[in-house]
Amino acid sequence: MTAVLEAAGSSGRARAFAPRGPGPLRSRWVTGLVIGIGLVALLSLVRAATGSEQLTSSGTMGAALERAVPIGLAALGGLFAERSGVVNIGLEGMMILGTWAGAWVGYEHGPWLGVLAGVIAGALGGLVHAVATVTFGIDHIVSGVAINLIAPGLTRFLSSIVFTGPEGGTTQSPTVKSISRFSIPGISSGGNALGSLERHHWFLISDIAGVLGGFTGGVSYVTLIAILLVPVSFYLLWRTRFGLRLRSCGENPEAAESLGVKVYRMKYAGVVISGALAGLAGAFLSLVAANNYQEGQTGGRGFIGLATLIFGNWRPGGIAAGASLFGYSDGLQLRAGGDAVHGLLLFVALLLIALTLRFGWRRRWAQTITSAAAAALFLVWFARTSTVPGTLTQMTPYLVTLLVLSAASQRLRMPAADGIPYRRGQQL
Repeated sequence: MTAVLEAAGSSGRARAFAPRGPGPLRSRWVTGLVIGIGLVALLSLVRAATGSEQLTSSGTMGAALERAVPIGLAALGGLFAERSGVVNIGLEGMMILGTWAGAWVGYEHGPWLGVLAGVIAGALGGLVHAVATVTFGIDHIVSGVAINLIAPGLTRFLSSIVFTGPEGGTTQSPTVKSISRFSIPGISSGGNALGSLERHHWFLISDIAGVLGGFTGGVSYVTLIAILLVPVSFYLLWRTRFGLRLRSCGENPEAAESLGVKVYRMKYAGVVISGALAGLAGAFLSLVAANNYQEGQTGGRGFIGLATLIFGNWRPGGIAAGASLFGYSDGLQLRAGGDAVHGLLLFVALLLIALTLRFGWRRRWAQTITSAAAAALFLVWFARTSTVPGTLTQMTPYLVTLLVLSAASQRLRMPAADGIPYRRGQQL
C-alpha cells in the first residue's frame, strides 16, 4: 500500500512507478489458459457421455459471447467506481439510460452515434451518482437505489414524447438499423476449417473448434470493443499513474490526500467512467442484442454485473471469467433448452467433485463436506431425470452464478475503503 501511495503521489519518480515484471502476469495468463482448456475438455467429456452436442457448439458459444458482453461491461463499470472507493449499485439505472439514449439517437442518426449517445447517457448517470456521494456525502446505496428507481420512470416519460407513433410507443422504440458484424474467412464456423472439424464431433478437437467458431463468426464490432476493454482496463488501472492514484483512493484516501492526490477528482473520474461503461452495456442491448429499445430490456443485468465484479475479485480478468460463465449458462438454456441443461448438471457435479478434492487436500473440512454434498445432489438429479423443467432452465444462469459466488467467497478482497464516506481533511 505504501508503495502504491508513493507512486500515486509522485509526479516525477519513474522508478517508484515502474510496472511489475512480466513474470507474474505471464504466469497468470498461462494458468488461465490451462484452466480454460481444462474446462473445455471437461465439457467435451460431458458432451460425449450425454450426447448433448449443443454444449460446445459454435451457435451456443456465439450466443454465450453476446450475452456475456453487457454483464462484463457493467462489471467493468463497477470496477472503476469501487476501486475509487464508491459503491455503484446504480449500474442498472445507468444501463437503462444507455439503452434508451442509444435507441433514440440510433434511430435518428445511425447506430454508431447511438452507441456514443448510450455512453454519454450512462456517464451522466454516473455524474449524478458522483455528485450525490462524493460532493454531498449521500449514502452510496441510497444514491444508487434512487438512480435505479428514477431511470425507468424517466425513460418511460421520454418515450411517451419521442417514440409515440405507428412504429413505437411508451414501452419501445421504432426499429433501429443494425450494426455490422464480421467473420474471419475460412476460420469461422461457416468456413471450411473450424466448421468441418466441429461437424466430426471428435473429442476435444471438435469442441475447441466449436468454441473458436463461435468467437470468430458473426461477431459485432461492439463486441470486439467490449473484449478489448478488458486488457485496456487492466493496463489503465495497474500500469498507469492514473490507475495507481485511483486505486489509492479506494484503499486509503486520507493517505492518498496527504501525498497530494486529488481524491475527489479521482472519485469523480472513477464513477463517471463507471457510468459510461454501464451506458455502453445498455446501448449494446438496444443496438446489437436487439434492434430497438424495450422497457425492461436490461433484465437486472446491472445487478448481475455487480455479482460478476465480486466473483472476479475486483479484477478485470476475473470479471471476464465471471461474465463468460453467466453468458455461457444463459446462452445454453436459450439455444438448447432443458436437454442441454440436463448435461450441464453432470458438468457442475464434476466441478464440485474437483472442488471437494481441492478443499480436502487443503484440509478445509467444512468446505469439503459442503461441496461433496452438493456434488452428490447434482449427480442424483442428473441420474434420476432426463431433462430439466422449463422454469428451472430459465433460472440456470442465476443458479450457476450463485453457486460459483459461494465457491469463490473465501478468496475475495474488496478495496479497503470501498463504500466508506470520505471528507477532505478528516480522518475516519
